[in-house]
Amino acid sequence: MNASPPRLSLALAQLNPVMGDVAGNLARARSARAEAAKGGAAIVMFSELFLTGYPPEDLVLKPAVQDACRRALDELARDTADGGPAVLIGLPWNEGGKLHNAFAVLDAGRIVAVRFKVDLPNYGVFDEKRVFDPGPMPGPVRLRGINFGLPICEDIWGTDVVECLAETGAEILLVPNGSPFRREVSDQRMNIGVARVAESGLALIYLNQVGGQDELVFDGASFGLNPGGALALQMPAFREAMAFVTLERVSGQWRIVPGEKALIEERDEADYSACMLGLRDYVEKNRFPGVVLGLSGGIDSAICAALAADALGPERVHAVMLPYRFTSEDSLKDARDCASALGLRYDILPIASAVEGIEAAVAPLFAGSPRDIAEENIQSRARGTILMSISNKFGPMVVTTGNKSEMSVGYATLYGDMNGGFNPIKDLYKMEVYRLSALRNRWKPAGAKGPDGVVIPQNILVKAPTAELRENQKDQDSLPPYPVLDDILECLVEREMRVPDIVARGHERAVVERIEHLLAIAEYKRRQSAPGVKVTERSFGRDRRYPIINRFRDRSEGAYKPDPTLQPEVMKTLGEAYDG
Repeated sequence: MNASPPRLSLALAQLNPVMGDVAGNLARARSARAEAAKGGAAIVMFSELFLTGYPPEDLVLKPAVQDACRRALDELARDTADGGPAVLIGLPWNEGGKLHNAFAVLDAGRIVAVRFKVDLPNYGVFDEKRVFDPGPMPGPVRLRGINFGLPICEDIWGTDVVECLAETGAEILLVPNGSPFRREVSDQRMNIGVARVAESGLALIYLNQVGGQDELVFDGASFGLNPGGALALQMPAFREAMAFVTLERVSGQWRIVPGEKALIEERDEADYSACMLGLRDYVEKNRFPGVVLGLSGGIDSAICAALAADALGPERVHAVMLPYRFTSEDSLKDARDCASALGLRYDILPIASAVEGIEAAVAPLFAGSPRDIAEENIQSRARGTILMSISNKFGPMVVTTGNKSEMSVGYATLYGDMNGGFNPIKDLYKMEVYRLSALRNRWKPAGAKGPDGVVIPQNILVKAPTAELRENQKDQDSLPPYPVLDDILECLVEREMRVPDIVARGHERAVVERIEHLLAIAEYKRRQSAPGVKVTERSFGRDRRYPIINRFRDRSEGAYKPDPTLQPEVMKTLGEAYDG
């Protein structure tokens, strides 16, 4: 057994893999290893399932994908024969007909060891039990004179895996992660890390993936904790980074020499950064040349335009105003001012001929019926068709701009304003959109490519929201005031509260029941909506999965209290039932 050195340098590669780009991810790993070698690192560490990207979902079940990852791993293992840094990297691993979420150790030209994820998450956005088999309890891996424990992501959210590693001789914990962003998750990760350090007495390094993958955004924000729980290093959030960490043996115990502690975005700044990164990577990784969106003069399209400019640069964003006879002069001016402030290409395409042409086509069938929402929605669908036509002709992806309040209650037109490839504000309630818009006018996130200063005109922030589908229309003609609506929706969507409990917060029962009903009947629209960035605890789609056909409505008076006279005898154990 090689002797323990007094000090060792470890490179942490907080990178942005591309899903399914095994060759590209291998190239990224090789480039990072070369950088680690220049920095004098003995080991370079990558994140969970780095060779495929995370989460691979059913893609990982393809034998060809598994084969490609093993070939890439073999190539990377052969690279380590050069005497440079050893490599720790994640990939899918088929062993005896079982597929594992694995972490491989490469050194001296060979695969030294492989460890399998034990605790497979199967809640919220996670569905790992669908595709992976759990591994056995792991022991440590000896590398460069140190016994490393390699629990994988969820393995540290319980106590068993780390306890096993500590009891079998691990001297330090290196944790590869694919942990997506959601509000308050940084605090949760830190609390979990501190708990495992306290229980094991071992230093812990938490390395997380960064970048967007469909609805999920991985924020990086990797960190290191010393025995006792003190923060030794903090890597930045929402961007790639390489950190060189020195491990030092002090009084027989490995510690992290304190390093840089980056300030990471929190609360609204984190939400905006996540939406920006999610949009950027969705466009870039799907190889769109840019984006096009309808700029209406309202708050939702304005913040989406700002996010797009920040994500891609103003030169890759095409804003189109699509006015009809109900479009106000205020809206025309606000849209123009917003596009100008952001430096976007801006075109005005009136839709009167399209709307009137469709109305003429359906006139024989609509004759004798009063004008109603059907005619109003022709405007929205004409706009959606024009934007999709621009996309088809020139290649930019259509950004759709509906917020979570609208998506919750169905205040959106299918095949109209819901048209598009991606929605960066899908998981933001209306009042959060206002708050983040005001934030962007006084702050610009790191890595943003848009202009400094005020980019969303003040008039957009203060005027009453409207879809402008009829004369003098306001959103509050159809919906409660947004502060009221958002509170009710947060209770229903995020907390699954009973109607009586929501009423007890001061809301009118009839209003709560109506919003609950609208939430239920809009499920069919949400199933057909574009994907969008997850920022809350319960985003539509991945987190909150409701049936479309669903007649249940909460019309109860309160929590159910069992009637003791009606309770059956419950079989507690087989022994009680079958005592013979």
